[in-house]
Amino acid sequence: MSKEQPPPYPADPVPQASVYYPPTQGYSPYPQQQQGQPPYPVQQGGYPQQQPPYPQQPGYPQQQAYAGVYNQPGNVAGAQSGMLKDQGFNYVGGDEPEDEIRGFGDKAVRRGFIRKVYGILMCQLLITGGIIATLMFYQPVREYCMYNVWPFYTCLGVTIVSIIVLACCESVRRKAPMNFIILGLFTLCEGFLLGIVASRYDTEAVLIAVGITCGVTFALTVFAFQTKIDFTMCGGGLFAVLIIFVIAGFIMAFLPQTKWTMIAYGGVGALIFSLYIVYDTQLMLGGKHKYSLSPEEYVFAALNLYLDIINLFLYILQIVGASNSNN
Repeated sequence: MSKEQPPPYPADPVPQASVYYPPTQGYSPYPQQQQGQPPYPVQQGGYPQQQPPYPQQPGYPQQQAYAGVYNQPGNVAGAQSGMLKDQGFNYVGGDEPEDEIRGFGDKAVRRGFIRKVYGILMCQLLITGGIIATLMFYQPVREYCMYNVWPFYTCLGVTIVSIIVLACCESVRRKAPMNFIILGLFTLCEGFLLGIVASRYDTEAVLIAVGITCGVTFALTVFAFQTKIDFTMCGGGLFAVLIIFVIAGFIMAFLPQTKWTMIAYGGVGALIFSLYIVYDTQLMLGGKHKYSLSPEEYVFAALNLYLDIINLFLYILQIVGASNSNN
C-alpha cells in the first residue's frame, strides 16, 4: 500500500472579498473600483455623488459658471451697471460697451451737479432779495445806510476779497465748509451793496427790473438747455467785449451823461451779461459742449451765474430808471 504523495505546490488560499461594490439594480454604467481605493459615497439609487463642475453631457449646450444677475444681457439691472459702478460695484460681462457705461455714470453725476448749483443759486438770490427788500422798505435801516458810508466800503472790501479768493484759490472753493462760508459772506455783502443801489430808485422801477430780469433769465436758461449752438467756444470773445465795455464805463464817468447815453450803456451791458448767462449755463451742462466745468466746481458755477444775474438786474434797472426820468 503506497503512501499519499503530497501535492507539488501548496494549496491556494480561498480568496477573501476585499473590494466594496455599491449596490446596484441591473446594469451599472460606472466602472468597478480598483483594489485599495475608498468606496464611492452612495446616493439613493446606488449612484456616486458628483461634484461640480458637472461633466458635459452629449446633445446639450455648453454649460457656463454662474456670474451673477448683472451679466445677463437685456436685464434691467444690467442697464444700471454704470450707477452701480459709481457706488463701488464692478460691471461684469454682458453686452454693454464700456463707453456707454461711463457715459451713463457721467450723466448721473452731471445731473446731481446741476441740481446742486441751482440749489445754491436759489439760496443766494433769496438772501439777496431779502436784503434789498429790507433796505428799501425798512426806513431806519435805509436812513442809517444813507448817512453812514462805512457799511458800504466795508461790504465793498469784503466782496472784492471774497471773489478773488473764490476765483483764484481752487483748493479753497472746493473744500467744504470753507467754500460755503466765503460764498455766504460774499452773498451778504453783495446783497447789501445791491440794496443801497436799489434804494436810490423808485419802488416801481425796482419791481419792473426784477420782473424783467426773472423773465430774461428763465428764457435764456431754457435756450441754453435746448440749443445746439455751442457758446462755450465764445469765452475769449465775450471776455474781450467785457473789457472794452468796462473801459468805456470808466471813460463815460468823466463825460456828461444824458438819458439816452444811460439807456444805451445799460442796453449794451444787459446784452453782454445775457450772453454770459448762456455761456456759464452751458459750461455747467457739459455733455457735447467743447468746454465744461468739473462737478467739483459747484461753488464756482453758482458764483458765475449769480454774478451774471445781478449784473443783468443792475443794467435793466438803469434802463428802467433812465426811462422814467425827465432829463
